[in-house]
Amino acid sequence: MKCKVCDREAITEYCELHEKARESIVKKYDVWKRALEISWKDYLNKVIKNPYTGLWAREVAERLLDEKAT
Repeated sequence: MKCKVCDREAITEYCELHEKARESIVKKYDVWKRALEISWKDYLNKVIKNPYTGLWAREVAERLLDEKAT
């Protein structure tokens, strides 16, 4: 199986690096949601636009946003 983002080998939907980024994004959403009452879509957009977001997290956030749109 290939990673949905980078085509590296993956056991789940993502390779090890992108899976760690996905887990981090999902975990941190609960904190953001409680603090700002923000939607998942708005949260992902903020993650993508944040200049301090790492490349793997940005790629996963973009993928998650695209999946939500379809």
